[in-house]
Amino acid sequence: MPVPLSARTWESLLAWYFVAVWGSGFLATKIGLQHAAPFTFLAIRFAFGIVCLTAMALVLKPRWPSSGRELGHVIVAGLLMHTVHLGGSHYSQYLGLSAGITAVLLSVQPLLTAVFAGRWMRERLSAAQWAGIAIGLAGVTLIVWHKIDVREATLGALMAVTISLTGVTVGTLYQRLHCPVVDLRAASLIQFVSNFIVLAPLAWFIEGAVVRWSWSLVGAIVFLVIGASILAVNAFHTLMRRGHATRVTSLIYLTPIFAVALELLMFDVVPSAISLAGIAITCLGVAMVSWARVPKLTA
Repeated sequence: MPVPLSARTWESLLAWYFVAVWGSGFLATKIGLQHAAPFTFLAIRFAFGIVCLTAMALVLKPRWPSSGRELGHVIVAGLLMHTVHLGGSHYSQYLGLSAGITAVLLSVQPLLTAVFAGRWMRERLSAAQWAGIAIGLAGVTLIVWHKIDVREATLGALMAVTISLTGVTVGTLYQRLHCPVVDLRAASLIQFVSNFIVLAPLAWFIEGAVVRWSWSLVGAIVFLVIGASILAVNAFHTLMRRGHATRVTSLIYLTPIFAVALELLMFDVVPSAISLAGIAITCLGVAMVSWARVPKLTA
């Protein structure tokens, strides 16, 4: 008779699944952007997601938002986390910003989350956790150091990645604060529809909705929709509901490690000694954030 997983083990599996898929998503996105411009690629991605989630909703019959207010919160959170975040990060690479700089800038999210969580949710961090955040960011910088080319950092690309960083940070905390009990399955479908409604006109009028179809594009879309946008995002929000916001978002520091590993397996890109040192430092930083004792708030 199989032994049921403990809550701690289940949360660990969710965390590692999120990290692995999120890290792999950088490569899948790189493949997709070779066949379609960012808004067009995202519109196709969300259209396929709507088909998948509609079928799931018909079978599982999730609980829908009970009021217009709750529905509005779900839509706002979705637009921030998807249209703003993904649109910005995709366009930063489309405009020439290297994957290295993009990864480093987006890895500031745990630091911003710590600041905002302390302000909005009264979550306090210990000195060891603040140190862990800084150490984790330094480790990520070392991991991708060999890819950084500052000459590619145009003003437009930097603005796009800044918008992306703001969207995912605010959107993640917004959903946790305003949608604490919403059914994540229903929320995902609502958010996919909302994002498609926004992105489809942008794809058509700005980019001409040009797509060069191929099996690699289809594979990238399937992986990003089912593996990342549906399963990984829901895993992330499940962890956010159960844990300290800063601890959960510190997992983002680990995603470049999987990107480096996949580059080695798929493209024979051997990580440098600096990258390996960065991996070790990143793991230390995440451990400090996750395991440190959280100080209690005083009334």
